[in-house]
Amino acid sequence: MRFINELHEGDRVSGIYLCKQKQSAMTKNGKPYDNVILQDKTGVLDGKIWDPNSLGIDDFDTLDYIDVVGDVTTFAGAMQLNIKRVRKASEGEYNPADYLPVSENSTDDMYGQILNMIKTVKNEYLSALLNKLFVEDKEFLKSFQEHSAAKTVHHGFIGGLMEHTLSVTKLCDYMANAYPLLKRDLLITASLLHDVGKTKELSSFPLNDYTDEGQLLGHIIIGAQMIHDLAKEIPNFPETLENQLVHCILAHHGELEYGSPKKPALAEAVALNLADNTDARMETLTEIFAADKGKKEWLGYNRLFESNLRRTGDV
Repeated sequence: MRFINELHEGDRVSGIYLCKQKQSAMTKNGKPYDNVILQDKTGVLDGKIWDPNSLGIDDFDTLDYIDVVGDVTTFAGAMQLNIKRVRKASEGEYNPADYLPVSENSTDDMYGQILNMIKTVKNEYLSALLNKLFVEDKEFLKSFQEHSAAKTVHHGFIGGLMEHTLSVTKLCDYMANAYPLLKRDLLITASLLHDVGKTKELSSFPLNDYTDEGQLLGHIIIGAQMIHDLAKEIPNFPETLENQLVHCILAHHGELEYGSPKKPALAEAVALNLADNTDARMETLTEIFAADKGKKEWLGYNRLFESNLRRTGDV
């Protein structure tokens, strides 16, 4: 088997991949074909079965492991697999660990760092809220450790949500020490909680797709609801403190057009937005450069950064 990030235009592929998605469609001429998304731990690849009823095309479905033979082509600047033969693979023919992208960082190590951050929060109400979620709620914790931070764009791998949350919290910790204006307990708590709604917005791997709740509400609203419900379980949790914390969650994307119901009004909300955006963009750049197998200096125009990106050369 060759991993997806090793493939080039013109390659003949023969190997087992996870079928992340399968969808029937019709050409403009009314001819049926199948859209298939193949996945391994290095990424995803669009595939086309132009003649689903031909010999050599066996029945399979979404989330099946499939043995495919096909040719790598390019369409609209992206690689695509023209699938000639396919069969459903049997257990024992594949190792599931080869098909699920995983954080390079240790889950235990990241969780230990998060616990250490929680211990630095002195406010009794915020500390109780964090412990309820990250220590006492084992079901949430399992989901949090296994989830990605996004379907695509950045941290789209197992452990990605924890990795992103920890990075954002470290940036907020730096800002809290550098700028006395910021209320550290509120900012650290908000940073640890800012994306908890993603545990319900996205399904777990291998699907890693939007749930109905995620499509209807989004992780920001879901997270705000989770925090509100948790605060109600803590006796005498101050309403003002809850409102400030929830505001940070609601405003952490910074702009209405980026999905935040509110723009930042508190200094802590501004700091959280800056930290969240910084980590998301730096991880996105990391993944873009890592995916460039040709090691080109200029990588071309990127819509997210609105710039023609260039690899930094040695001096």
